Amino acid sequence: MQSETPKQYLPLCDSTVIEKTLDILLQIPDLQKAVVAIRDDDRWWPQTSISKHPQVITTAGGNERADSVMAALEYLLNMGVDRQSWVLVHDAARPCIRLEDICELIDSSLSHGDGGILALPVRDTMKLSNDDSRIEKSVDRDHLWHALTPQMFRLGELHQAIQTAQEAGFPITDEASAMEFSGFHPRLVEGKGDNIKITRPADLALADYFLMHRGDS
Repeated sequence: MQSETPKQYLPLCDSTVIEKTLDILLQIPDLQKAVVAIRDDDRWWPQTSISKHPQVITTAGGNERADSVMAALEYLLNMGVDRQSWVLVHDAARPCIRLEDICELIDSSLSHGDGGILALPVRDTMKLSNDDSRIEKSVDRDHLWHALTPQMFRLGELHQAIQTAQEAGFPITDEASAMEFSGFHPRLVEGKGDNIKITRPADLALADYFLMHRGDS
């Protein structure tokens, strides 16, 4: 991001990336708590206004995404939250998530025992390359999706799935991949294309544009 400040704390509109993200999540009907996994040496989080919100709690994050998710799940389990409770896992760097998409994911997941994720159908022609970055073949895109977040699963099942995958040395790219490894088949719920993840400087400008013009869509 060409900045010493972590991307989740970069300015976005009149706030920061993580605050914009949490502003949407805290509007979810029936939401109990939002657990934010942060590094022990994070000096930016206490400076945000959202860190004082009564529904926002923190726990120490890990080196990898899955480690941070596990830390948050274990916090909930240690607090006595029922293992059958549903949890949503979302990237702090996705501030353009829409509340209506989250609600659709929740409704769909509640009717599908294996949970679900927001996703976007692949629209471009997909190519499979060889080791020399040459095209090996074109891939049928009809059943290919871009995985987005949030991703929604039962607390106990997700915790067990990630633990099982980690113990087996399976690479966990997102929560759904861990669930798939344990034999689950999460549902794909189509979300909006503006649910981008901020990874490069240009993404921040694009997110700003999306949020500023949201009322126009």
